[in-house]
Amino acid sequence: MATTEVLNIGKKLYEGKTKEVYELLDSPGKVLLQSKDQITAGNAARKNHLEGKAAISNKTTSCIFQLLQEAGTYESCEDDANNDPQWSEEQLIAAEFCFAGLVIGQTEVDIMSHATQAIFEILEKSWLRQNCTLVDMKVEFGVDVTTKEIVLADVIDNDSWRLWPSGDRSQQKDKQSYRDLKEVTPEGLQMVKKNFEWVAERVELLLKAESQCRVVVLMGSTSDLGHCEKIKVACGNFGIPCELRVTSAHKGPDETLRIKAEYEGDGIPTVFVAVAGRSNGLGPVMSGNTAYPVISCPPLTADWGAQDVWSSLRLPSGLGCSTILSPEGSAQFAAQIFGLNNHLVWARLRASILNTWISLKQADKKIRECNL
Repeated sequence: MATTEVLNIGKKLYEGKTKEVYELLDSPGKVLLQSKDQITAGNAARKNHLEGKAAISNKTTSCIFQLLQEAGTYESCEDDANNDPQWSEEQLIAAEFCFAGLVIGQTEVDIMSHATQAIFEILEKSWLRQNCTLVDMKVEFGVDVTTKEIVLADVIDNDSWRLWPSGDRSQQKDKQSYRDLKEVTPEGLQMVKKNFEWVAERVELLLKAESQCRVVVLMGSTSDLGHCEKIKVACGNFGIPCELRVTSAHKGPDETLRIKAEYEGDGIPTVFVAVAGRSNGLGPVMSGNTAYPVISCPPLTADWGAQDVWSSLRLPSGLGCSTILSPEGSAQFAAQIFGLNNHLVWARLRASILNTWISLKQADKKIRECNL
C-alpha cells in the first residue's frame, strides 16, 4: 500500500502566475512547489481558471524530470517582477548575482548555456519518437544550497515549450493554443485542456524505450572476470543490460558458436564484446559468424601487451571486428550503436558529454582561482 508523506510546510516564499512556493521546515534547502489551476498568457494580461491544470502540469513535469534525471542532466534569466526582461550574457555577468553563496560568472553562464542545449536535444529526440516536433522551449536554473552547483529548477511542462505533432503547427498541443484564442470561451478552454491532457498522457511514453538491447561479454577465462565486470558496470551506467559468459574460440569453437546462436534467436539487438588475451581468436571468430557488432576488448598484460593488441587488430579480410582497449570505452561504443534507435540510451550518452564538459569547466575555474 502506498504511503503519503506528511510535509511540515512553512511560510509562502513566492507566488507566481501559475504556482506558489513554500518552505519545508524539515528539509532545509528544499521547497514545496504547488501548481495552480490557472493558465495565463502575455505575462498574465490574459488569465483563466482551468480546472485540473495543476495535476496535469505536475504529471508532465514529473515525467520530464525523471527522464532528465535518469539521463544524468540534473546538472534566459527570468524576472516576473520586471515583466520578464531579456538579459544578455554580458548583463548577467556584470550583475554579479549571488545565489546560495555562488557568484554567477562566465563559468556558470556557460554551464547553463550548454545544459540548456543538451536538455533541448534530449527532449527533442524523445518527442521525435512520438512523431512530435519540439520547436522550442525554456528552462530555468537554480543553485543547490549544499553543493553550490547549477541545477535545473522549477518546472518543465506544457507551458514551457511549443510542441507540434507530425511537425504540423495546426496540430499544436502546447499553451500556444490558448494564446491563439481570439476569444476565451468555455469551449475554447475545454479544447486547451484536452491538449494538455494529450501531452500528459504521451509524456509517460518518453520514459519507455522503443526497443530492447543488450551487451553480451564473452571471456576466454574467468581470470579476466575483473576486466569484464568493468564493462558490465559501464553498460549499467547507460541503462544497457549486460550478460557475462565464458567460452574459448580456440578450445571450444563449437560451444562459442552455440552461445552466439543463443543470443541471435530472440530478436533482441545485441553487441558482443570479446575479452581474450594472448592470441585473440574469440573476437574474429565471432565477427566472422554473426551479423551483430563485435568489439574486442583484450585485457593487457605488462609483458605481452603490445603483442596482445596486434592479435586483435590484425584480422583476416571480410571481418569487421573493432578493438577498444578500455572496458569503459567498449561499453560506450556499444551504447553509441544502440543510441541510434534507443532514445533513452542516446540521452545518457548526451548527458555524459555534458557532464564531462561541466567537470572540465569547473576544474578550469578552480585552477584559475588558485593561481590568482
